[in-house]
Amino acid sequence: MKIMIVDDERVSRIKMHQILKSYGECHPVESGLTAIKAFTEALLAQEPFDLITLDISMPDLGGPEVLTSIRKLESKNNIPAEKRSKILMVTAHSDYPTVVNSIEAGCDDYIKKPFSVERVLLKLNAMGLARSQGLVSEEPPVSSF
Repeated sequence: MKIMIVDDERVSRIKMHQILKSYGECHPVESGLTAIKAFTEALLAQEPFDLITLDISMPDLGGPEVLTSIRKLESKNNIPAEKRSKILMVTAHSDYPTVVNSIEAGCDDYIKKPFSVERVLLKLNAMGLARSQGLVSEEPPVSSF
């Protein structure tokens, strides 16, 4: 699994990398603009990201804008819905409007900081990534915001 971890907070980026590094090839980036560039390069190389963890609040370009840009690039390149990158929004903001805006912009799931290993793996399971990678047990998927 190819994973991009987008977060301007170094500690959060390192923590997510530590959780996911044994499950796939991780590419940590610290800004929204860098994320869009990395996504575009991966798409052009026909090596897209399977999973993107995306912080909502970043100084250069926020997560919702990055998410919208990624979904537009996928549409422009005729990537079918089932082949699109799974996007997990990761943020300290869990208010209703933020969650709804993320869902409407096209995220696959949402996780609140601080996050745990178990919570991240449950979210991957809910998105259909963990089970196919053998990451967690065969328990029912949990997808709660």
